[in-house]
Amino acid sequence: MDWKYEEGRIYSVNENDELLAETTFVYKENGEVDIDYTYVNPQLRGRGIASKMMKVVADYLRKNSLKASATCSYANAWLKKHRESYADIISEDLDNEAIACKIDGRRDASE
Repeated sequence: MDWKYEEGRIYSVNENDELLAETTFVYKENGEVDIDYTYVNPQLRGRGIASKMMKVVADYLRKNSLKASATCSYANAWLKKHRESYADIISEDLDNEAIACKIDGRRDASE
């Protein structure tokens, strides 16, 4: 996949500009980031794309000396699962982060 980088967003689109995968994050007051959303196109689900995308995100954070927590449930679980490999980019806040997935661009704490 060809990854594109914008402020607070890493994503990939196909030749028709259709979104294939996306992660968004917001900067917190302490200078760390909160990964608040991950998406994989339904046609690509079940192929490990989300995990590959999180590796791209983790590498970006590492390159930019950023630490992350995650309110996105998938990103939170992925960071915890890979805590040893990515300890340098994982915020101390990770275990205390309230999960609040974004649905249609809005946070929904009921997820």
